[in-house]
Amino acid sequence: MVERLTRLDASFLYLEEPGTPMHVGGVLVLEPPPGGLDALAALVEARLPLVPRYRQRVAEIPGHLANPVWVDDPEFDIAYHLRRSGLPRPGTQEQLLELVSRLTSRALDRAHPLWEAYLIDGLSGGRVAVVTKTHPALVDGLSAIDIGQVLLDVERDAPAPGPAEWRPRRAPNGAELVVQALDEYARRPSSLVDSVREAVTDVRSTAGRLSSVAGGLVRTARSAVLPAPNSPLNAPLGRQRRVAVAMAELDDVKMIRKAHGGSVNDVLLTVVTGALREWLLSRGVPVVAATTVRALVPVSLQDTDHEPGNRVSSLLVDLPVGEPNPRVRLTRLGYAMRGIAQHGQSVGADSLIALTGFAPPTLHALGARAARRLSRRLFNLVVTNVPGPQVPLYAAGGEMLEVFPVVPLARGQGLSIGMTSYNGRVFFGLNADLDSVGDVHVLADQIEQEVAALVETAD
Repeated sequence: MVERLTRLDASFLYLEEPGTPMHVGGVLVLEPPPGGLDALAALVEARLPLVPRYRQRVAEIPGHLANPVWVDDPEFDIAYHLRRSGLPRPGTQEQLLELVSRLTSRALDRAHPLWEAYLIDGLSGGRVAVVTKTHPALVDGLSAIDIGQVLLDVERDAPAPGPAEWRPRRAPNGAELVVQALDEYARRPSSLVDSVREAVTDVRSTAGRLSSVAGGLVRTARSAVLPAPNSPLNAPLGRQRRVAVAMAELDDVKMIRKAHGGSVNDVLLTVVTGALREWLLSRGVPVVAATTVRALVPVSLQDTDHEPGNRVSSLLVDLPVGEPNPRVRLTRLGYAMRGIAQHGQSVGADSLIALTGFAPPTLHALGARAARRLSRRLFNLVVTNVPGPQVPLYAAGGEMLEVFPVVPLARGQGLSIGMTSYNGRVFFGLNADLDSVGDVHVLADQIEQEVAALVETAD
């Protein structure tokens, strides 16, 4: 019996449009592995058995009688998904990001398993990069595993698994898929009612439901029925993306937190708020004391028995970009975020790391799923923050030096910001629509300047 996509997973496929590809990206920058790109490619192929979904494709049901199913791809070719590219030596960060922007702009081909990875050499210092693209339909919770996650080891000389033979199971034909769907309806008539209701209702209405992944409640200081403030961040999207990055020392962020209170996440949101303020001013946008930008901030929750679970709740936070004092911004954001902690529902960074190891694409994908379930009129941008281990990780013997998330854009929203902490630093990945937020590099520069400014206030 084939495995059927859930209604939620299927909706992510239906909601995807040419201008809004939903894949979550990751950019890993590594020391040159002893065996070069060949060693990295061999490692990916050897560890594919750990992610069986990565050799399955989506099969539609004739007549759309039921949700699609996952089937083994009988023509699976690792060379299609694992591609190589190079920068003119010595490749700069700007050249790497230009390539990442082009790769991010292209949607995944649904005729194949919904992932791609690019191995890139030619970076300065002999470094190499791995750029991953993963569709959120592959991610159904914190227990899901991403291809980038299985590449990384805590030991430099960790052995690669031995070769494993894989034989695809025969994919059912169209008639068999219809028979299976009808059999499910016979055994569970309610599923037919659900499917008919979804067929009659435009699937895009899913994005307007006031709920988050797995039914987590929306928490916000203001009523969720209020629309987000007008912002240049919101505009019709083109098909091209521009990716920018920023970095900060985690010790600096902790020093700011110690001096002014709040959490590490509060400090990072304050940094983003200050950077957005300066970016708006650089564009000549009027910014007054009451000006805000509303961010959707996904928060991982624990179950009622206080065990970390797969739920992700969506917290709508009005970022006070009109406040010129960074210390006051931090205080206001700390107060706004405190509600989750007071209810004892949020999963701490240590618990997340223990639960998932290091899975930024997986957790950022859950954030993207939460964003897709909310009306785009309720928030201006998505801001995700995923903690990672503070020890070096390795792939094929090469140490991972940097890791930047690339969070997809929701329809009508020109910017998303993903943050990941790893080995003493915080990495910011900014994904922007080229037409409406083409100057995203200015915002990335402002992020690093905001961290420096807050460090001065903590001295």
